[in-house]
Amino acid sequence: MAELKTKATDASIEEYIASRANEEQKADCENLIALLKRVTEERPKMWGPSIIGYGLYKYTYESGRTGEMCRTGFAIRGKELVVYLIVEGAEQEALLKQLGKYKMGKSCLHIKRLADIDVKILEQLIIGSLVHLKARYG
Repeated sequence: MAELKTKATDASIEEYIASRANEEQKADCENLIALLKRVTEERPKMWGPSIIGYGLYKYTYESGRTGEMCRTGFAIRGKELVVYLIVEGAEQEALLKQLGKYKMGKSCLHIKRLADIDVKILEQLIIGSLVHLKARYG
């Protein structure tokens, strides 16, 4: 089985942001770091080469494959910021409708800038995602 590429590292968060972010993204990254640190009560750590992650959970798929991943985090993806969270259930879906301008993948919330969304709603979505992860994975 292939080794997972996305795992916690000691890489520098500051160097990652400096190498990828434009000026507006740098300010948004600082705000996301503060928000996620407050909500998770965890210190950020680089996961793989491009995710600023918080916390850790261990999972096992039905196939028996196991792994570890950060509970939440974000990455700079070109002109977008991607926040990693789970949006499941009516309450989370209702919050998502109030968020503002975004695109949602399976567990990737794509935004161009924090100014395009309601950051208080984002915080509630992240909290809901953390609750969901804890219920599912302990």
